[in-house]
Amino acid sequence: LRYTRAKLTSAKNLLKRDTPLNITAAPNSRKLERTEHGGLKMDRELLKNELVRDEGCVFEVYLDSEGLPTFGIGHLCKPLDPEYGYAVGTKVTPERVNECFEKDIDIAVKEVVERYPFFDDLNDVRQRVFVNMTFNLGSTRLAMFKKFLAAVEARDYETAAEEMLDSKWAEQVKGRADRLADMMRSGTV
Repeated sequence: LRYTRAKLTSAKNLLKRDTPLNITAAPNSRKLERTEHGGLKMDRELLKNELVRDEGCVFEVYLDSEGLPTFGIGHLCKPLDPEYGYAVGTKVTPERVNECFEKDIDIAVKEVVERYPFFDDLNDVRQRVFVNMTFNLGSTRLAMFKKFLAAVEARDYETAAEEMLDSKWAEQVKGRADRLADMMRSGTV
């Protein structure tokens, strides 16, 4: 059984109806603080909202666009996950979805902080672009975007945005790539 975007209920409606997940940005969450690695802390609540919009949210195991078992908010089932080997359609609790979502964000943040020394110098919006792309692609595949990374490091955000859009990834994720490229280009939402 394969899910297409048309078959998936929108994440916003699922979250309103079926789950206590708290992914709505709190009014005071816009305050940016210094992190332990010295950089600006991105607005995690906005990042979570952007990821839910881009990934969707499904409370059961399904096959992603590459045919891999996935659930929740783009969480790939891994051998150490209790859900590993579950049949497609097996329900997953909102609590478990949220637990995996938080861990997956932590992993993506850790990977970009460790791999890209210039990450701390990016503003909140551009940091969210990096984490969003890492969440979607993984750090190994993001590292293949050599011209994009060189442009970001040089603070040439126009070229960085063009490089994002000149990729197979952009063809696959379409609207997501357009939004993220606009955010990278302008540094605003």
